[in-house]
Amino acid sequence: MVIAGPDGDIEFFVDPIGLAASETKGIALIAHPHPLFGGTAENKVVTSIARAFRDLGCITLRPSFRGVGGSTGEHDHGVNETTDLLAVVAWARENHDPHGTLPLYLAGFSFGAFVITRVAKKLAETGTPAKRLVLVGTAAGFVEGARSYQTEAVAADTLVIHGDKDETVHLANVLAWAEPLNLPVVVVPGADHFFHRRLHLIREIIIRAWR
Repeated sequence: MVIAGPDGDIEFFVDPIGLAASETKGIALIAHPHPLFGGTAENKVVTSIARAFRDLGCITLRPSFRGVGGSTGEHDHGVNETTDLLAVVAWARENHDPHGTLPLYLAGFSFGAFVITRVAKKLAETGTPAKRLVLVGTAAGFVEGARSYQTEAVAADTLVIHGDKDETVHLANVLAWAEPLNLPVVVVPGADHFFHRRLHLIREIIIRAWR
C-alpha cells in the first residue's frame, strides 16, 4: 500500500487478520529500526510484534520510513518520520475505523520505538491518544554510530521490552529513561538487540500483557 504523505509517498504493509470487520479487536501500527543501518518493515522483530497483534485480533500496519522501499524522501532523524506515521494513523482510522470504535496500538523497535514515543505524544496532544504502546529495544540516550536520543515520556501502561545483552542500546540507557517515569521494563535474559533465538519471547510477552 502506498499513500501520499505530507512530503511524498509513504509505503506500508497491511496485515489483515481474516476476520469480519465487526470482529476486529484493534489497529496496530509498528515502526521499524533505523533506515540508515538496514532497518525495514520486514525486520524480524517488527514482524514478530505484528504476529503478536494479529494473534490478538488486530489489523497491523508496518510503514517504511523515508528512503526505504516505496517511501520517498530522506532520513530526518525522527522529525518528519513522526509526521509520516501520523498520516498512516489517519489513513488507518479513515479506512478501518470510520466510527472511531477500535483501539489504536502503537509499537516500535529500536529507532522505530523512539519515533513511536513522538507519535504517541502528538496523538495525545490532539485528543486522540493511542490505547497502549509496545516498545522493544528502545533507542534512548547515546547510541554508538547513530546519535543521542531524547526519547519522549510515555504512559505508565506502556510495555517496554529489552534484552540484557543488547549491544546497540545498552540496557542502562533504557533504565535511565524509564526510572523517572516509574516505568517497568521487561528484561529478557540473554537477548541481544535483535533478539536472536528469542523472538518468540516477544510474542509471548505481548500476548500475556494483553490477556
